[in-house]
Amino acid sequence: MLNALIFDVDGTLADTESVHLAAFNHAFAQEGLGWHWDVPLYTQLLDVSGGKERLLHYWRMVQPGLKEVDGGAVRDTVARLHEIKTACYEQAISAGAVALRPGVLTLMQAALNQGLQLAIATTTSPVNIAALLRTAIGPDWRSHFLAIGDASNAPLKKPHPQVYLKVLADMRLDPEQCVAFEDSANGLQSATAAGLATVITPSSYTAQHDFGTALRVLPDLSQLDLGQLRQWLSEREAARGSRRPVIKPPGATKR
Repeated sequence: MLNALIFDVDGTLADTESVHLAAFNHAFAQEGLGWHWDVPLYTQLLDVSGGKERLLHYWRMVQPGLKEVDGGAVRDTVARLHEIKTACYEQAISAGAVALRPGVLTLMQAALNQGLQLAIATTTSPVNIAALLRTAIGPDWRSHFLAIGDASNAPLKKPHPQVYLKVLADMRLDPEQCVAFEDSANGLQSATAAGLATVITPSSYTAQHDFGTALRVLPDLSQLDLGQLRQWLSEREAARGSRRPVIKPPGATKR
C-alpha cells in the first residue's frame, strides 16, 4: 500500500540550481577570491552533494596541495563562503526567483486529500528549505510534512542513503510503502539504496545522468496522478515477484 511521498528539494521541487549558482558567484566576488563558476563547471560540480562539500572539492581542484593549516583556516573560509551564499540564495528565493515545478503542488495536495503523508529528504540546509516552501506554500508549510531529513540531521550526503533511512524511521514506514522523487543520479542512488522506488524528473543540470534504475523518468509531474503511481508500483512488484526463485518444500517430487 502506498502511504507516503518523499521529495528531494533542489531540482525536484523547484529548478533552483541557477539561483544557487548565482549565489555562489556572489559569495566569491564579495570575498575577492577571483573564482567564477559557469554553467558547465557547476553542472560538473553538482556531482558533489552539499554546498560546503562542493566548495571544498573545487578549492582542492584549483589548489591540489591544499591543507588544513592555521587552526582550520580552510574550514572557516568554506563556512564563511557558504554563509554568504546562503543569505544571497534566501533573499533571491524570498523575492520570487523560482516557483515550484509543474505538477508538484497538485500531486502533494492530491496525496494529502487521499490520506497519504508527505516528507522531504534533501542534502540542503533547513534555511534553504524554509525559504523555498514558505514562499511557495505559505507560512504553515511545515505542517504539510510528517518528516524532514536535511543537512542538519543527516550529515552523510547523497548518494549515501542516510537521509532516506532517517525519514523512513521518523515516519515509521517501510520503503515499500513510499515513493521517492528525485532529479539526479546521486539522489536516485540514495533512494534506491534505502529500498525506495523512485520517480525522476531531471533538470537541465542533470538530464545527462544515468537513471536506469528509476521507477519512471518524467519531464515533470504535471501529468502524474496517484492512480498511475500505484499502477507502476504494482507492475514493479509483479516483475520482482516473477524473478524470485520458486523454492520447493523438502521431499517435493516432480510431476
